[in-house]
Amino acid sequence: MRRAIFPGSFDPITLGHVDIINRALPLFDEIIIAIGVNSDKKYMFSLEERIQFIKENYKGEPKIKVETYTGLTTEYCEKVNANFILRGLRNPADFEFEKAIAQTNRKLSGIETIFLLTSANTAFISSSIVRDVHRHGGDISGFVPESVTKK
Repeated sequence: MRRAIFPGSFDPITLGHVDIINRALPLFDEIIIAIGVNSDKKYMFSLEERIQFIKENYKGEPKIKVETYTGLTTEYCEKVNANFILRGLRNPADFEFEKAIAQTNRKLSGIETIFLLTSANTAFISSSIVRDVHRHGGDISGFVPESVTKK
């Protein structure tokens, strides 16, 4: 089985995340959207809300699972028998950052990272920008799936 994890905080899930996930669906038998839990990080949306946003967006899609994890991503991959880590790239800065992480992960565990370039219409979207717009009362509906805007 070709199983991938798509790790992140998803605070909140954005249309950029959705674009990467949807385009990766034909490539894998299963994609685990793995929400990393970091007790030192302050989140805008609770873990339960983030899980619900994703589950609601992918209800009816049997190839998607949503789970949480702590610790090293490579250890989580081993635990769930994932063969790949899925990551989206928006720009050259993302590439440099993600390349270093991918090389480290490969050195630690041999796991491969698969990169997909974000679509041009979502490449500018980031969770931090969405949080900032939301925090200041702006309309985030053009940046996130409906499961988030309903909240």
